[in-house]
Amino acid sequence: MTHLVLASRSPARLMVLRNAGVEPTVLVSHVDEDAIAAAMPDATPAELALRLAQEKARVVASGLNAADSRDVVVVGCDSVFDLDGTAFGKPADATQAKERWKLMANRSGVLRTGHWLIHPATGREIGDVTSTTVHLGSMTDAEMDAYLATGEPLEVAGGFTLDGLGGAFVEGVEGDPSNVVGISLPGLRSLLGSWGISWTDLWETATCAKS
Repeated sequence: MTHLVLASRSPARLMVLRNAGVEPTVLVSHVDEDAIAAAMPDATPAELALRLAQEKARVVASGLNAADSRDVVVVGCDSVFDLDGTAFGKPADATQAKERWKLMANRSGVLRTGHWLIHPATGREIGDVTSTTVHLGSMTDAEMDAYLATGEPLEVAGGFTLDGLGGAFVEGVEGDPSNVVGISLPGLRSLLGSWGISWTDLWETATCAKS
């Protein structure tokens, strides 16, 4: 059986995995995302998302005991909202969130999530970026203020959610919806499959962990 270690503090990613029958161990990397982004000024949104995912996975994997991680796979994820080639991560504050929403209103962008997998016992690494087109609506000033008061938009890439309070402002998506939440289930299954790991192995691990 294979056990998944999620190198992310995102409750949304954890919920996606749990709803899919997977109970991962959560270990937060605490990498400085802003510093990494600042060091990559010419990176595309996809390149940035993948690099951030890679850094998170490598930090967490480096802290695992090799003897205890034989059947462990670490997955790091990071998402950015790509609007016309510009990467929007978490808004820094309410003012920035409002500026971005006005720019994104009634437009479409691409939510890009980098996934980086590490098998600590062998040192194998693999990564990929999954992209989903998101069609956004618009918000009134009153809706913006109410949404900001919840604190949710300051915690997520692009300043909106699909699975939370912000879902009403998303007009539609083209592609994998779980990717918009922060971790692509089909993408993760494909990466694991390239290592000969069946997705159902994670179900068995989840069952053992809950019993």
